[in-house]
Amino acid sequence: MTANTLSILKPSVNNLTARIFVRAAGLDFEELDVWGKKSTPEFLAKDPADLTPLLEEGGLPNGSLWESCAIMQYLCNKHDLGELYPKDPGERAMVDSAMFYLIGTFYPLVTRATYPTLGFPQYPGEIGSSEADGDMKAQAESDAKAALAGPLDVYRTFFLAGRPFIGGDAPSIADIRLAASLEFLRSIDYEFPAWAEEYLTRVETSLGEAYSEPAADVRGYIESVKSQNA
Repeated sequence: MTANTLSILKPSVNNLTARIFVRAAGLDFEELDVWGKKSTPEFLAKDPADLTPLLEEGGLPNGSLWESCAIMQYLCNKHDLGELYPKDPGERAMVDSAMFYLIGTFYPLVTRATYPTLGFPQYPGEIGSSEADGDMKAQAESDAKAALAGPLDVYRTFFLAGRPFIGGDAPSIADIRLAASLEFLRSIDYEFPAWAEEYLTRVETSLGEAYSEPAADVRGYIESVKSQNA
């Protein structure tokens, strides 16, 4: 029996984060693709938030845990993975801050800019999920795309600040989370600045198949969507 079971949706970059992580960490895991199988009583009994990725693991108080960053932090703490989650308090704070900034500021813009193209439902309260007309929704999507440049550059000027990775000389869990999130911007042909393209290449090159193998599922989905919209 595997130590870690991940319920995942292959087209999702949130899920991609956890999928890259368990491979990069060399952990024993099993993946369960729950596409079309969420929201059932069985799934909600262990995941009342109805979210993926979902980790099921014996050491958890309730047996399960969702949210990709929380999953990575927990498994790093449990397995003493200092190479992915620095033990130095200052370095760890930078990794945590980079992830929280992504979740709270950068990724919401990514969803507004890409979810309409990807065919994913937007969150309640967003223009994209409202009764607004098509022009307003298109403007909101355009505004979100334009707003991405500012928080993205914060990673260059602050979290990277001349270093190859947020984690220093090697990728950290924050690098995994950021690189995975940037994959969705390929769906709208977002023009990355040169430093961001170089950063993405460094992350994938450093992590190798641990990154590229699960990333192929997201990339394949994006190409399928783009071909349908062509």
